[in-house]
Amino acid sequence: MVTASAPGKVYLFGEHAVVYGEPAVPCAVERRATVAVEERADGRLRVDARDLEIEGFTVEYGAATDELGVEVPTELLEAATEYVDGAVEQARDACDVSDVGFDVTVESEIPLGAGLGSSAAVVVATIAATAAELGVELDPREVATRAYQVESDVQDGQASRADTFCSAMGGAVRVEGEDCRTLDAPDLPFVIGFDGGSGNTGELVAGVRDLRERYDFAADTVTAIGDIVRRGEAVLTEDDPSLDELGRLMDFDHGLLEALGVSSRSLDEMVWTAREAGAYGAKLTGAGGGGCIVALDDSPATETALSYSQSCEVAFRAELARDGVIVP
Repeated sequence: MVTASAPGKVYLFGEHAVVYGEPAVPCAVERRATVAVEERADGRLRVDARDLEIEGFTVEYGAATDELGVEVPTELLEAATEYVDGAVEQARDACDVSDVGFDVTVESEIPLGAGLGSSAAVVVATIAATAAELGVELDPREVATRAYQVESDVQDGQASRADTFCSAMGGAVRVEGEDCRTLDAPDLPFVIGFDGGSGNTGELVAGVRDLRERYDFAADTVTAIGDIVRRGEAVLTEDDPSLDELGRLMDFDHGLLEALGVSSRSLDEMVWTAREAGAYGAKLTGAGGGGCIVALDDSPATETALSYSQSCEVAFRAELARDGVIVP
């Protein structure tokens, strides 16, 4: 048996705009998905994903739906398993095998659909662990490329490389189209607030696409987010980055994302709670519609304020994950 883990991420800047070729700067955080893989002789695939909670269901499934143990709609089962199935298939392809079966166990510290890159972390860890179980050590960049293909397939071509590249490489990264690179960034005082919900990534991405096609000013808003990313990258990579400036840029970014219709009342309330507590800046992270916000604050004030907010189910600090995918 081989076990691999991969970190989640927060977007410092650039979600949604990255889909249209603008740059984005996500940062890996020390909340991990861990995947254990063991080869089995009968050629079948069985995945125990007890942490893969979707709309109240906890799913454990095998090669046949009669192994479920719980009654769930077929479309729900498919939503819960497509990422893992695609990752295993990518590992088989990398190792040039087709008929090998596996027992796969998924555990995750990352809330699903909350904007912290849960699917990317699971896919990255699954590819690395499955390949290693077959005796092949994949370079993190190859893992990232293959993981992006899985996300792109599942999301009907609407995925960007940002989540999977960040999870595979760790640290802070910059992604612009197919140009993916790591950044030399310092530790940042991340505080994350989670409203307990999630957004529908496909619907949110489609909504931005509709606005962008319908209104020139919406297209200009997407371009403006790209401009914020470029400024933010320049500040982040200075010898002594200004948290004040990074925070201001995060505030600008959130305002533009809100204008594009991807925020929510709970996200906005958490953002304002963080700002009023003295955070340098705060914004939603990920697709939006619900889920998480990320703030910068090196004091305990923001975490404390969020923990008392009615919109926030849990607040926590998250360190920058210097290591991406790990196969011990």
